[in-house]
Amino acid sequence: MTPRLTAELIDDRGGGAESEEFFRSRPFLDAESVSHTLRIHGDGQELLAPLIVREIEGGPERDGISPYGYPGFTDCTIDPPIEGSKVQPPIDPTEVDFSATGLVSAFVRHALGKPLLAAASQRNVVQIADPTLPTKTRGSDRNRINKNIRLGYSVRVVPGPETTAVERAGFLAAYEQTMRRTGAAERYFFGSSYFDRILESDRTWLAIAEAPAGEVAAASIAAASDGFLHYYLSGSSDMSLRDSPMKNVVGALVALSAEQALPLNLGGGISRGDRLEEFKRGFANREQTWHTSEIVCDADVYARLAGGRGSSGFFPAYREPLA
Repeated sequence: MTPRLTAELIDDRGGGAESEEFFRSRPFLDAESVSHTLRIHGDGQELLAPLIVREIEGGPERDGISPYGYPGFTDCTIDPPIEGSKVQPPIDPTEVDFSATGLVSAFVRHALGKPLLAAASQRNVVQIADPTLPTKTRGSDRNRINKNIRLGYSVRVVPGPETTAVERAGFLAAYEQTMRRTGAAERYFFGSSYFDRILESDRTWLAIAEAPAGEVAAASIAAASDGFLHYYLSGSSDMSLRDSPMKNVVGALVALSAEQALPLNLGGGISRGDRLEEFKRGFANREQTWHTSEIVCDADVYARLAGGRGSSGFFPAYREPLA
């Protein structure tokens, strides 16, 4: 069967078009070192997605991966929409010729909502605090929030571009302490330049819980994109951990989501039903499934590089860590 659609890579390292959506904005794409745009087009359809193109074991083969978060595709098929036009079904990756991209594979993180590619994988379930539904906060969480206020904790929500170097440094310290406590992989230690860049976006906020002495006890970056306010990256300081000041931060973000008329995506846990998900569930009033797509662009090269690996489901199989 001849593919009816074609994919290509557009070099994005010189800076592409600016988007109002955080996960496709210039500050985010630059911070994530996005190198290309993946374009799928044909039969009057066109999808665009940011992609980080990487060498595989020193090259010459390459593959692609979406930047962190919920970037997804932009549907440029009809822009602006034509009244009465027929909504196109999701694109089937098996009907796309990826040969012009030169990629072996591509891992695509979709935006929340219905994926624009067919046969997408259900990756995780995220917790949502939707301001259009009755609010939900556990009694124990409300008690902790109120107790922290009585102890002298306070919360400020600062638009990203208005944050100071001191505020960003306080956030970074709390974030890195959290990453060390949880044994996070090195790739999650983003560094100060990353946070400085993304907080240049006017679609970001920094919610800061200050301890009675004035130091940053917990903080979270929130970002607006694709119809959601996202609880993006956060952390609590070691010395304030027993007071759970992050509950005060999340409470402030729930209020911000109502002000912005956007549901708050709290994300999920590391695994279904773990302590992190249970914490987020205390503020959520609904759930939503998040999807990814695992695309093999060159089946022959993929099989050669995988060398029989892939039974665990890790994608791409040739990047699976060896025991």
